[in-house]
Amino acid sequence: MESLRELHLPTFREQYEAMADRAVRESLSYEQYLDELATAECEARTMSRIERWLRESDLPVEKNLAAFDMKRLPAALGRQVRTLLDGAFVDARENVLAFGRSGSGKTHLLCGIAQELVRGGRKVLFAPCSLLVQDLLGAKRDLRLKRHLKRLSRFEVLIIDDLGYVQQSREEMEVLFTLLAERYERGSVMITSNLPFSKWESIFKDPMTTAAAIDRLVHHSVILELNVPSYRLEQAQRGQKPAELPAQEPAPSPKSDGQTDPPQVPKRRPGSPKKKREV
Repeated sequence: MESLRELHLPTFREQYEAMADRAVRESLSYEQYLDELATAECEARTMSRIERWLRESDLPVEKNLAAFDMKRLPAALGRQVRTLLDGAFVDARENVLAFGRSGSGKTHLLCGIAQELVRGGRKVLFAPCSLLVQDLLGAKRDLRLKRHLKRLSRFEVLIIDDLGYVQQSREEMEVLFTLLAERYERGSVMITSNLPFSKWESIFKDPMTTAAAIDRLVHHSVILELNVPSYRLEQAQRGQKPAELPAQEPAPSPKSDGQTDPPQVPKRRPGSPKKKREV
């Protein structure tokens, strides 16, 4: 079957004899036999592509939805998460911003959603914020930032994990802002952060850049507030007495203290409708 090898049809080559025997036993028509072979080839290619895209995504495969306890989430938040699984927000170039205290499951939840997106045929890249900005800064220093941004644009979804967890320099935050501006209305960004918007000036270093970054992210966005206890703390409670455990801080909100809207967000540009859904 050299012709099948030349045509790159490995599943045809592996299964045509066994399927032919079954076709004879079940009195299948030639058309049915060919259709089953073609279906098997397509399914094998789909599985191979998903496996390759999962490897390329750098997603931690153990952080999937099957291992995430959805019962920990409030009912409304759980419903919101389920609406994200079909990937419609990716087609709409919307962002997903997950806020919550350390250990609340932000990273696990977004990684689980992202794995379902990959299985649905979408390319995703996961990157800790600290490593991402180092790559961007290195590309800028080597005069290949434009090429690096173009490579990142091939991914329909970019997950930036732990934004603000490690303080970066102004130069590092400038290249991150360049990335966010480049993806604005062109590709989806999924971000986890334990800092509310009111503290993002410590990330982007000045009010104008902070306001511009928040504006681009929230213009088309879904905001997930994980106001739930720390999962790691709950795990620790099984082996420690309550008195031995550290006290929990209140879960951060993306809104500033006592405010109803993100701080320092400029007014929308004329003719640009605001599209924000918040849980």
